[in-house]
Amino acid sequence: MESLFPLGIGQYLIGGLLVGLGISFVYIMTGLVSGVSTTFTSTWSFLSRDTTSFFRREKFLNSRTWRLSLVVGLMLGGLMYLIFINGGEATISSLSMTRLFFGGILVGIGTRMAAGCPSGHGICGNAMLEKSSIISTITFLSVGIVVALLTQSIL
Repeated sequence: MESLFPLGIGQYLIGGLLVGLGISFVYIMTGLVSGVSTTFTSTWSFLSRDTTSFFRREKFLNSRTWRLSLVVGLMLGGLMYLIFINGGEATISSLSMTRLFFGGILVGIGTRMAAGCPSGHGICGNAMLEKSSIISTITFLSVGIVVALLTQSIL
């Protein structure tokens, strides 16, 4: 167990509780799930002027302000970690830019196919015991493991 969590489990417990409190707060205040892929889609509604556009649907227009605030909060959380916990030193990935790029493309495709992202399905949907979210999370994890193993030998 110590090899899996060399720094202990306290930080993971605190992080999990904060994530749970955050998504609970958003759900209680809005009645909506706080998945990041919907936030990305609703943010595009600021740029799209075509009233028939997918991005201009009422559900995106009505939730885009608080969803944008959610993303800003996620970025500020990362910045606070960088400054206060990591001593201002950025963590640099050892992955090549090619692997990161294609990984991002695959995540985007999977997110569209699953009608949501791992944060929406994996955290919020599973907490609500939604069958589609449980299936999506299992699929995300399975495909992620397979793709990681394949790209490790290819790229």
